[in-house]
Amino acid sequence: MSRIASYFQFKQLGTSLKTESIAGLTTFVAMSYILFLNPNVLSAAGMDKGAVFTATAISAAVATLFMGIVAKYPIAIAPGLGVNAYFAYSVVIGMGVSWQTAMAGILVAALIFLVLTLTHIREKIIDAIPYNLRIAIAAGIGLFIAFIGLHNAGLIVANADTMVAMGNLTKGSTLLAIFGIAITLILIIKKVPAAIFFGMVVTAIVGIVFGEIALPKSVIASAPSLEPTFGQAWSHLGNINTFGMLIVALTFLIVVFFDTAGTLIGLTEQAGLLNKEGKMPRAGKALMADAVGMTVGATLGTSPTSAFVESSSGIAVGGRSGFSSVVTGLLFIFALFFSPLLSVVTSQVTAPALIVVGIMMAGNLKKIQWEDMSIAAPSFLVVIGMPLTYSISDGIALGFIAYPITMIAAKRAKEVNILMYTLAIIFVAFLFYTHS
Repeated sequence: MSRIASYFQFKQLGTSLKTESIAGLTTFVAMSYILFLNPNVLSAAGMDKGAVFTATAISAAVATLFMGIVAKYPIAIAPGLGVNAYFAYSVVIGMGVSWQTAMAGILVAALIFLVLTLTHIREKIIDAIPYNLRIAIAAGIGLFIAFIGLHNAGLIVANADTMVAMGNLTKGSTLLAIFGIAITLILIIKKVPAAIFFGMVVTAIVGIVFGEIALPKSVIASAPSLEPTFGQAWSHLGNINTFGMLIVALTFLIVVFFDTAGTLIGLTEQAGLLNKEGKMPRAGKALMADAVGMTVGATLGTSPTSAFVESSSGIAVGGRSGFSSVVTGLLFIFALFFSPLLSVVTSQVTAPALIVVGIMMAGNLKKIQWEDMSIAAPSFLVVIGMPLTYSISDGIALGFIAYPITMIAAKRAKEVNILMYTLAIIFVAFLFYTHS
């Protein structure tokens, strides 16, 4: 036990085995929905649900364990939301590409990821991001996950006239989420340890009692076979031989690159793990975890992995070391055999955690230099862009494009890193291609 505490630096980080274990469990519970949501999304592309479930769990476990043991960060990795929809609906259905070829596109992006990470280019790009924009990314992610939570709770719904509107407050699932939000806030205000985790547990129990959440039909189930999807990406690499497919691969690369970079910055800021210069220690190792996860995922048969914003729930209950990620990673392995139990973790159960954590992360807004319009404008676009475009990458793109423009207008062009000018140009091309 002492070796674990020493390796993960519990004393230096002011944490403990108990705290890290609860944090790892909390993160897992908050993001376990991806085990069921990802197969549903990818099945629209014709992929086998069972195989995708297994691929999702294994790729998440491998990448998260790497993050915990090697990079030593309390951040979990799994197939990301948004990019899985791009894979299924834009590439496979929209472009008429087979899912096997689209998966090969992911593999190409993953291999490029590995090269960029090994050569430390990804790390240099992240280090070039100005401090205020990093803070804006953290705050923007807070608003983004809070918006997701409000939508999952049924409190915010789509509206043809006003774009969004208040949902049906008499609906049972919405009332359950409202109860969850209330009990979680009460526990936090009362400074109850692991308040977010216990809030989810209480919400799930209440949901079962009132019939909003069904009891699982069984406890143990064997892991579905990977045979329908395993190795398909490698066997279809030869199909990435046109300009269109190359653009698809590069789009996967860009989306995951900045989703992960933005999320890593936001989460390490929340955990107080940035150094005095506002940079991530061991950034290269953290990025390698993502690259490994994406490569493994493509090989097994699932959409690209990325750092999960739900890791913020584990950080909020005290997770500060890589051991919490080890716990989360192991739980993904166990989930392969106890998948029926995860059915009680509905979107209404996780919604309160996302909303509350979003409130916490929004506190970063006070650190932005709002009095300086050359800084405030791009920072604002990052913050507001994420929830309104429903995309971390698009929000970052808006701010990163605006930053060189506002700095040039303020006659501070020399303060802008050459990489920021390069990124602005890349993001212009990215936005026009993905939204044309």
